[in-house]
Amino acid sequence: MSTPERRLPGDQPAPSGPTAGTAAAAGTGATTVAEPVAEPGANQTAEPGGEQTARAPQRPAHGGDGGPFGGPRPQEQAMTFGPSLKRLVGLLRPEQVLVVSTVLLALVGVALNVVGPKILGLATDVIFTGVVGRQLPPGATKEQVVEQLRASGQDTFADLVSGLDVVPGQGIQFGELGTVLLWALAFYLVSSLLLLLQGYLLNGAVQRTVYRLRRDVEEKINRLPLRYFDNQPRGELLSRVTNDIDNVSQSLQQTLSQLLTALLTVIGVTVMMFVVSPLLAVIALITIPVSMAVTMVIGKRSQTRFVQNWKSTGELNAHIEEAFTGHALVKVYGRHAEVEQVFDDRNDELFRAGFGAQWISGLIMPVMMFIGNLNYVVIAVVGGLRVASGSMNLGDVQAFIQYSRMFTQPLTQVASMANLLQSGVASAERVFEVLDAEEQSAEAGGQLAPTRGRVEFEQVRFSYSPGTELITGLDLVAEPGQTVAIVGPTGAGKTTLVNLIMRFYELDGGRITLDGVDVSTVPRSALRAGVGMVLQDTWLFHGTIRENIAYGRPDATEAEILAAAEATYVDRFVHSLPDGYDTVIDEEGSNVSVGEKQLITIARAFLADPALLILDEATSSVDTRTEVLVQQAMNALRSDRTSFVIAHRLSTIRDADLILVMESGAIVEQGTHEELLAARGAYWDLYNAQFAAPIETEDAESAPSLP
Repeated sequence: MSTPERRLPGDQPAPSGPTAGTAAAAGTGATTVAEPVAEPGANQTAEPGGEQTARAPQRPAHGGDGGPFGGPRPQEQAMTFGPSLKRLVGLLRPEQVLVVSTVLLALVGVALNVVGPKILGLATDVIFTGVVGRQLPPGATKEQVVEQLRASGQDTFADLVSGLDVVPGQGIQFGELGTVLLWALAFYLVSSLLLLLQGYLLNGAVQRTVYRLRRDVEEKINRLPLRYFDNQPRGELLSRVTNDIDNVSQSLQQTLSQLLTALLTVIGVTVMMFVVSPLLAVIALITIPVSMAVTMVIGKRSQTRFVQNWKSTGELNAHIEEAFTGHALVKVYGRHAEVEQVFDDRNDELFRAGFGAQWISGLIMPVMMFIGNLNYVVIAVVGGLRVASGSMNLGDVQAFIQYSRMFTQPLTQVASMANLLQSGVASAERVFEVLDAEEQSAEAGGQLAPTRGRVEFEQVRFSYSPGTELITGLDLVAEPGQTVAIVGPTGAGKTTLVNLIMRFYELDGGRITLDGVDVSTVPRSALRAGVGMVLQDTWLFHGTIRENIAYGRPDATEAEILAAAEATYVDRFVHSLPDGYDTVIDEEGSNVSVGEKQLITIARAFLADPALLILDEATSSVDTRTEVLVQQAMNALRSDRTSFVIAHRLSTIRDADLILVMESGAIVEQGTHEELLAARGAYWDLYNAQFAAPIETEDAESAPSLP
C-alpha cells in the first residue's frame, strides 16, 4: 500500500469513505448504529494521524481550486436544455388531472380576455359614430350627405362617412354604449376570476411536485453508496438539495402559469387579428420569426452561464461549509488569509457567472420590446390610412392596436422569464444528476434471525479505487462473546475492516458471514439493527441530552435511559448543566466538551444493547481517569456479545480475547496480548513504540551526565 499523501494542516482531506456509521447516509434507517458517518469534507479523523486520509480514495482532480486551500473540484457537465426542461415538466405528471383543469380554466379565461378589445372597439365605434353624426346635417340620409361631401371636394371625409353606420344629426347613443361597456366589464371580470382560480390550482400542483422532488432526493441520498459521498463535498451536495430545489420551485411557480396564459393569449390574439383585419394580421405576424430567432440566439448563450452560475454557487457553499467547520483549525495554523483568498476567488467566479447569465438573458426583453414598438408603429400607420379610406372602422383599428400589444406582451413576458426558466433548468440538471447517480446494490429480502455473534471473513478482497487493492485474501474468525481488538499503523485498514462488516462498502471478492449467513444476502437495515457502533468522531443532533441518548433505542423507558447514563458516567456531569438531562445541545455540540460528547455517544450504544459491538477509538477524547471508568463500563457492555475494538492506545486492549495486527490491509499477527509480546513481532514493535520509548527517554534524562 502506498504511503498516504502528506497535507498541510487545514488542507481539504481526501474523502472519508471508510468512516463508519452511515446508517443514514447509506439509507438503512438503523436505529442502533450509534454514529452516522460524517459527510466527506468534514475533517474527519477516525484514527489519529489521518487514518481516513490514507484509507480513502483521492478525489480525481478536475482542475481548479477545491478545498479551502486548493483541493480538487468535482467535475460537472451540463445536460442539454431541451431534455432537461422536458423532464422537469414531466415531474407534473401525477398532477395531470389538475393540470388539465388549469389549462381549461386558462383557455376560457384567455378567450374572454381576448374578446374584450373587440367589444371595446364596438364601444369606440358607437362614440365615434355619434360624434360624426352630430356634425352632419339632420334630415338627410347618409347617401345624400356623402354625395354632398364629394360634390364639395371632401372626398376623404366622404369615404370616412360612407364606412360608418351613421345617422346624420344623431349623437352618441349612451344606452347602446352602456350595454356594450357592461358586456366588456363582465367578460373581463369573469376572465380575471378564472385566471385567478387557475393560478391557485397550479400553485398547489407545483408545490406538491416540489414536495415530491425533495422527498425523492432525500430517499435517493439514502440509497446512494458511501462511494458517492467520497467524491462529493458536503456543501456542494447540500447546495443541490436545498438551493437548487428552491430555485426549481421558484422557476416552476413563476413561469408555468405565465407561460400557459402567454401561449393561449398568442393563439387567441392571432385568431382575432385575422378576424379584424387579415392584412394587419400578416404585418403583425412578421415579428414572430424575428422574436424567436432573437430569443434562441440569446438564450443559447445565456444557458451555459446559468449552469456555471449554479455550479459556482455549489462550490462556494462547499468552501464556506468546510472553512466554517474547521474554523478553529484555520485560526490555529494562521491560514485565514488563504481561506479568504479562496473565498474571494470563488465569489468572483460566482459574480462573473451570475452577472454574465443575467446580463445576456436580460437582453431578450428590451430587444423584444423594441421589435414590438416597431410593429406597433407600422400597424398604427397602416390602420390609420385604412380608416381614412373608409375600409376599416376606427373601433377595429383601436381593437387591433390593443391586439398588437396583447400579441407582443406575452412574447415579451416569455422573454423576461427566459432567464428565470434557464436558471431553473440549470438547477434541475444538478438535482437530476443526484437522482441519476448509481445506487447501492439492491436490498435482499427477509430478516436476519437473532445471532450469537460469530463473524467470519473468508478470502475477503476490497479496494476503494479500481486497481489498488487495500485488503487481499483476508481470513478471520471472531467467536461469539469474544472481544477482538484491531491494531496497526495508520492506513493499515482497521476501520475499513469494520465498515465491511456493516456493508458500508461492498466486497470485491470473498464473503463475510454472521453465524454462517452471508451478510450480503440480508437487508442492510436488518444487519445494522443488531449492531452498535461508537466512533472517534462524535455526532450529536440538535436536541436534549436525553433525546440524544434515546437515539440508540427510541422506545426506551426513562429508567433505562438513566441507567445507561449512569453506567457510562454521563450522569456524573449532567447535573452540573443548567437543565440536566433536558439541556439542549446545539447542532455542533459546542455547549459540552468533546469528552462529554463521547460519553453521550457511548451511552447511546449502551442503551441500544446490540448483539455486535464496534468501538472505533471510542475513548480517545476522554481524560485518563474517565477512560478507566468508561473502560469498566465498556467491559460490562462487551460481555456476552462479540466486540470489535479499534485502538491506538494498546493499554486499552490488553484484556482482549484476540488482538489482530494489521499492515497494508492484511493481518500479519493475531493472538492475545501476552502471546504477541512473546512473539516479538509487529505488535511488540508497536507496544515498545508506545511504552518503552518514554521509559528510555526518562531513564536517559535521569542518568548522570559524563564529565
